[in-house]
Amino acid sequence: MSIPPREKSEHVSTTSRMIPGAAGEMLVKIYEPVQRTDAKLPAMLWIHGGGYVMGHPDMDDVLCERFVQVAKCVVVSVDYRLAPEHPYPAAIDDCYAGLTWMSDEAESLGIDLDRIAIAGASGGGGLTAALALMARDKGGPALIFQMPLYPMIDDRNITASSHEITADNATWNRTNNLVAWSMYLGERNDTSEVSPYAVPSKAESLAGLPPTYTCIGQLDLFRDETIEYVTRLAQAGQ
Repeated sequence: MSIPPREKSEHVSTTSRMIPGAAGEMLVKIYEPVQRTDAKLPAMLWIHGGGYVMGHPDMDDVLCERFVQVAKCVVVSVDYRLAPEHPYPAAIDDCYAGLTWMSDEAESLGIDLDRIAIAGASGGGGLTAALALMARDKGGPALIFQMPLYPMIDDRNITASSHEITADNATWNRTNNLVAWSMYLGERNDTSEVSPYAVPSKAESLAGLPPTYTCIGQLDLFRDETIEYVTRLAQAGQ
């Protein structure tokens, strides 16, 4: 049975643009309210999921439109490069390029530089956590909020939850996770010298990060690494 085509929201305008990425041009999709005034709006960089190896901004059109309507904001969704063709640091470099472009183009995009957030889910959640670390360490752009949802942030696969989800019919199981991390890290896989910009769980300090919202399900492979991340954020005073 075919799924009927989704009707685009009449309240949200969507534009596709090519911008400078970390290694050539990169696609971004920009979502904004159709009815806009001269007032500058908050903005969010959205990073799609897919375990660092799959996905495209088109898959989150409905979600990005909802963000625009509920939060009255501008959303920029970035089409970062994927592994295994483009292992780390391609994806995070593209995300940082998207964030800096959004900040540099604040005037033309009509966004408020004091209200910039980043968000993503699964692999995109891992890139969100990594991007927050990178923006902190590089001194900007300034972030007011990060939302790494059920993030993929630990390549070690040693937590209890990483051993629980093994069924072939699971959306994302242990085998998927091991293969995806291997593809993403490439030659860096199985080494202790992996950057926290690749594996956010390996960050020495989580101090100085923006306020964070996350969520995780009980039957999720990323459950325990997410709980550990949140605990460390709280201990760092975040």
